[in-house]
Amino acid sequence: MGAVTPLGNTSDETWKNIVAGKSGAAPITEFDTSKFRTHFACEVKNLDVKDYLDRKVIRTTDRYTQLAMISAIQGVKDAEIDLEAEDKNRIGVIYGVGIGGIHTFQDEVMYYGQNMDKGPMFSPYFIPKMIADIAAGQISIHFGFHGPNYTTTSACASSSHALADAYNLIRLGKANIIVSGGAEAAICDCGVGGFNSMHALSTRNDDPEHASRPFSGSRDGFVMGEGAGCLVLEDLDHAKARGAHIYAEMVGEGMSADAYHITASHPEGLGAKLVMKAALADAGMKPSEIDYINVHGTATHVGDLSEAKAIKEIFGESAYRVNISSTKSMIGHLLGAAGAVEAMFCVLSIRDNIVPPTINHQEGDDDPDLDYRMNFTFNKAQKRTVNAALSNTFGFGGHNCCVIFKKYVK
Repeated sequence: MGAVTPLGNTSDETWKNIVAGKSGAAPITEFDTSKFRTHFACEVKNLDVKDYLDRKVIRTTDRYTQLAMISAIQGVKDAEIDLEAEDKNRIGVIYGVGIGGIHTFQDEVMYYGQNMDKGPMFSPYFIPKMIADIAAGQISIHFGFHGPNYTTTSACASSSHALADAYNLIRLGKANIIVSGGAEAAICDCGVGGFNSMHALSTRNDDPEHASRPFSGSRDGFVMGEGAGCLVLEDLDHAKARGAHIYAEMVGEGMSADAYHITASHPEGLGAKLVMKAALADAGMKPSEIDYINVHGTATHVGDLSEAKAIKEIFGESAYRVNISSTKSMIGHLLGAAGAVEAMFCVLSIRDNIVPPTINHQEGDDDPDLDYRMNFTFNKAQKRTVNAALSNTFGFGGHNCCVIFKKYVK
């Protein structure tokens, strides 16, 4: 695994701060926010991309691609793959992104607008820096991987779909190893301004650290984040043959559509119910076998209610036993990178037998669908045996993906 997040520039640093219940939210440093309603976000901090990438790559890539590449470099190193011994035709890269090179798009278009009288003023790198598929391409070029290579784009479910596709391609025998994950870097004028116009972001500018409040009555929208996460998925027999360290076993995936609204989740949690049911069926598991759910939990009013309702219906009595938490309360919403990073948290919860908290819970919600008998793991991490964990991600357009991991038993 590898990660670059608002709470750390490695997976270990991120996880340490997640378990401690820290917040990555702070005033935005990337640009002047005075003209916007939201002045804060969860930015990546103290990262020197030159520690990982050479000058030419940095000059010719968007920030989201740089974050993706760094997470993949970390992940491949952590997997201890002997690149000289492996058949690189059997190693693929599938990375998700929700938006893509929005920094590049904004900078190029604004520069053109300011210099229109001089004629076309676009960089020759404009398109290859901006397009959504390029991170997967750049990772494959960096390592020389010739296996399946593409990008999944399904808004905030993008990198969960990347993991699901990697899982299925390995099951089909199309690859031995797939470097999978997702990245996003949309904290810029266009990103913040666009989500502000939709009234999707929290505007709690006087208290950024406590702004992301999933399942609390005072929640007022999500906090934007940026970052990248990588999970190296590998065929079990192949991993055992090379003596790989196995964190956990991926055992199921589910996909569904709300078919309801371009931005709002189905109020009855229809797509959420379908996707969890499909993932459990694929894994051959009962709801009672899941110990932890990393929920989508963005701190929007309808979204939190509909997901809680879906969990109650699918899990029945087990909904009151399973631990539930939204790590977006700490790292914000990483958009296209959310699924991969949150899947990583599921894997680490299995490794360490601990459930990270949902921080910033201060008061309840009068809506009965937020049944506080459910264990939302508020404010403090909880030690417990975690044999299996499930991660939900839902994206604009009604795209839903769910992935399940289990403790690996030799």
